[in-house]
Amino acid sequence: MNDTLLTALQYYGAGAATIAALVVSLNLGRRVTGWAFVLFVTSSIALILWGFLAEASEGIGWQNVALLGINATGVWRYLISKHKPRD
Repeated sequence: MNDTLLTALQYYGAGAATIAALVVSLNLGRRVTGWAFVLFVTSSIALILWGFLAEASEGIGWQNVALLGINATGVWRYLISKHKPRD
């Protein structure tokens, strides 16, 4: 696999997750938090690809398979579902 692509996936995944975590921590409202979870989803996808395409990185790949499910739940809860979140 192309080393440049693997490096881009790795650093995009790390950077996007960091920005998404910052946005969630700022608690800027339901819609903004939902879009932060969309960013988390893209981060998870990048890190899944990197984890399974790079040598000896399967652990990060499997971790992000689980995180993808968690992040998709966040997208559902904050952007798609019409139910108000519980306090």
